[in-house]
Amino acid sequence: MNNLPAWLADAVFYEIYPQSFQDSNGDGIGDIPGMTSRLDYIKELGCNAVWVNPWYDSPFGDAGYDVRDYKKVAPRYGTNEDAKRFFDEAHRRGMHVLIDLVPGHTSIDHEWFKASAKYERNEYTDRYIWTDNTWSLPGNTAYLRGMYARDGVAVANYFSHQPALNYGYAHPDKPWKMSADSPAALSTRETIKDVMRFWLDLGTDGFRVDMALKLVKDDDEGRPANIRLWQDFRAFLEKEYPHCAMVSEWGVPKESIAGGFHMDFMLHFGPPAYTSLFRGETPFFSKEGKGDITAFLDTYSAMLASTEGKGLICIPSGNHDMPRLARGRDMRDLKICFAFLLTMPGAPFLYYGDEIGMRYLAGLSSVEGGYFRTGSRSPMQWEKRTGFGFTSSATSYIPFDQSADAPTVEEQAKDKDSLLNAVKQLLALRKAHKALQSFGGFTSLYAEKGKYPFVYERMAEGERIVVALNPANRRAEVPFPLNGKILWKVGEAPKGGTMSACSAAVILIK
Repeated sequence: MNNLPAWLADAVFYEIYPQSFQDSNGDGIGDIPGMTSRLDYIKELGCNAVWVNPWYDSPFGDAGYDVRDYKKVAPRYGTNEDAKRFFDEAHRRGMHVLIDLVPGHTSIDHEWFKASAKYERNEYTDRYIWTDNTWSLPGNTAYLRGMYARDGVAVANYFSHQPALNYGYAHPDKPWKMSADSPAALSTRETIKDVMRFWLDLGTDGFRVDMALKLVKDDDEGRPANIRLWQDFRAFLEKEYPHCAMVSEWGVPKESIAGGFHMDFMLHFGPPAYTSLFRGETPFFSKEGKGDITAFLDTYSAMLASTEGKGLICIPSGNHDMPRLARGRDMRDLKICFAFLLTMPGAPFLYYGDEIGMRYLAGLSSVEGGYFRTGSRSPMQWEKRTGFGFTSSATSYIPFDQSADAPTVEEQAKDKDSLLNAVKQLLALRKAHKALQSFGGFTSLYAEKGKYPFVYERMAEGERIVVALNPANRRAEVPFPLNGKILWKVGEAPKGGTMSACSAAVILIK
């Protein structure tokens, strides 16, 4: 079960938000041919894998997470043939591709839901979760009521236009709640397996699974019913597609890896460990120097031990659901953040544009269900000209960064001291040293509550590399010398056990 694909040992992922990455036809919306044209950039950056957010046909009430047809690319992005070419071109460059799988819900426009909402029973009647009459409400959740011929209320996930697919309930306590092993719930599983087959046959190397921990409803602590569900999916994949790699939106690796996932994210809505690093009131990576690395490390260490080497913990620079990493930070701060992100165990995930310090654009009107998230989804900034090289149009579906100093790839590529080049250097180091890759050993050397710096060691095949990070705007001390060959640094190199303000170093210990 969950045999790890060999390529995950040195995998570094780049997250592409399709509508915001590269527009090839001038309509102000990114597309798959545009994505394909930028694969060389991603490879030259040092990433060898890509995660693509949903590109399925959709009414885009939730940026494509409201799927209308699982087996069809949204026309605004191109065609299924364009998707096939994207897979082929990525593979030709030695890269792997994961696409988003959204198994928890569809759009109300999906043909399955339209059939499910009919009065007459049919093969889709139980594909979604419905109460037994229009006056029976499902509890503290979104729902659709009084809109269809069917007598009942449809349970929804997140937005009310996203009806929940029926995987059953862990503890059905009402007549309309089906068990997780009911024929209807098992039929939903088989339908999603068929969707997975379609895309695996077309060329994807695996999936990032949206809301993976919430398919079976009302699960117990530890998510045993959802673990069993994903073990069933893993058995299917091991039999038919053993190469398929899987990363979960779950946030508890002990559970997700037991379910058969290869990777799990540290997330902003899970345990507070991730937010204590970069976001929240007093993040560790901040000039103020008021953070506490143990808020992260205590949870992370327990999570890492729980994986027992069977899977990876992924710490992303950000994603489409949270404010950008650059919010409240300058380029030097960001270099220190990336020194951490790209030297930790597991597979790093870079959100498009974070490598140049693209900014969070506060105060934008919501676009496609983004609300506050819209400010993290603005178009990629390739060049300093109209349309930023993202589009030939003067406008885009989300407004551009209007700042005079908006960062671009073109400008940073020419500046040897830029954030972009720092990220490239760090990724080149990671590629050159197995100690810095996914399965290299990890030991915390200095991490004191409320103190700086944070120092840790990575080890593999007799190689030892120490990473020392001081984001605070003051000098910091450790009770041992930080001696060795400096492989990479920002700010002054450590002297003995002293680190200068706002500095970081990657040190090879002989």
